[in-house]
Amino acid sequence: MVTGVNPAADVTGASGASRSCRVPRLVVAAPSSGSGKTTVATGLMAAFAERGLAVSPHKVGPDYIDPGYHALATGRPGRNLDAYLCGTELLAPLFAHGAAGCDLAVVEGVMGLFDGAAGQGELASTAQVAKALRAPVVLVVDASSQSRSVAALVHGFASFDPEVRIGGVILNKVASDRHEELLREALDESGVAVLGVLRRDGQVRTPSRHLGLVPVAERHADAVESVRALADRVRAGCDLDALLALARTAPPLDTAPWEPELAAMTGNHRPVVAVASGPAFTFSYAEHGELLTAAGAEVVPFDPLRDEKLPEDTRGLVVGGGFPEVYAPELSANEPLREQIAALARSGAPVAAECAGLLYLARSLDRRPMCGVLDADARMSERLTLGYREAVAVSDSALAAAGTRVRGHEFHRTVLEPGAGSPPAWGLTRPVRRAEGFLGGVDGSVHASYLHVHWAAEPSMARRLVEYAGRGAQ
Repeated sequence: MVTGVNPAADVTGASGASRSCRVPRLVVAAPSSGSGKTTVATGLMAAFAERGLAVSPHKVGPDYIDPGYHALATGRPGRNLDAYLCGTELLAPLFAHGAAGCDLAVVEGVMGLFDGAAGQGELASTAQVAKALRAPVVLVVDASSQSRSVAALVHGFASFDPEVRIGGVILNKVASDRHEELLREALDESGVAVLGVLRRDGQVRTPSRHLGLVPVAERHADAVESVRALADRVRAGCDLDALLALARTAPPLDTAPWEPELAAMTGNHRPVVAVASGPAFTFSYAEHGELLTAAGAEVVPFDPLRDEKLPEDTRGLVVGGGFPEVYAPELSANEPLREQIAALARSGAPVAAECAGLLYLARSLDRRPMCGVLDADARMSERLTLGYREAVAVSDSALAAAGTRVRGHEFHRTVLEPGAGSPPAWGLTRPVRRAEGFLGGVDGSVHASYLHVHWAAEPSMARRLVEYAGRGAQ
């Protein structure tokens, strides 16, 4: 039985005496998408947390939804590790920041182990993160249509990159005792340990829609039950002691934890920056709130589905991503809040919106009235717009100075049809062409765009927004 805490779990901040991160850690990866990474990673997080360990949850890539389930499983914020958005040099510091004081960290991979940003080698891949964290990899294999061939597959992944250490395999979708026996016999020859077997029957499923899993905030009670069931399933099928022992083989990381820079506001006021939350706006990186707070803001969440007014004395607004198209009738029906947001934007207060926030600020979404801050109308589309982007700020705004270069990510099935138009928020530098669509615009103090950006890579964005908000708070 796994009991107690690991005395070696230690991270000392940049102001302390040590730069060493000793938190035991595992990376859960797979040969391809659909193999069961989320099932295994979330189940492991929950199973270890139920044993009394403080578990730090992480996700490779720009995904917002899986970290919500990770947070539910562990009671700690789910955090992303994305070398494309933040740079390779921030992977270990961001990890150490999130894992500080924990007994174990579990990192869920993205796509296949070696898949990353298209045409850019290992960039943004799970393998790159595993190497940056010096973490052993647990490979989750969909074994449903193979027996002895599993050994060839595992051998290929174990030998492809000598710097990536495959510490063990968890076999998923195993059909029977005989099937398991054949798989184990084959893997005995590979030298890679089998650390778990999950049967095909009784798989726990989580609801999905057009952009992936349904976020935790939309189905909290069901999500709690799903995570509990995942923990039960992983606990019954996996060797938790062996997995924890493997995690403890990860060597110390020579890195200082990432820290949001502290900025003292002039005067006695901390400007209130309202941040949209609730079921319609669930896409946000944990570090964004930390950066706003460190920059001097009082960060206050609100739910546009339920709250008819902004938090008292709001001087700035952040509306991140999510699924406003699912809640368009409710968002539209909340006319008092829509009018207040429009008035806030007209007053010159800084407003930063990404993707779902862009749609919410538009004049309409699927012909339903929205906030009317932007001269644009939005509608659902059958076409998925997805991928990493490189961009430069075309004009000054409350979020970025002209010339600021960022890397971001697009992920939506909507189209925005602008009217007369505003100065563009970003100019794309990669990909250099855009066949159709509208990336975003700047209108006064409003910066609205489809582009999701990780502010840890450009902390000046949070500082700039709070500075603008502070001018109205004095």
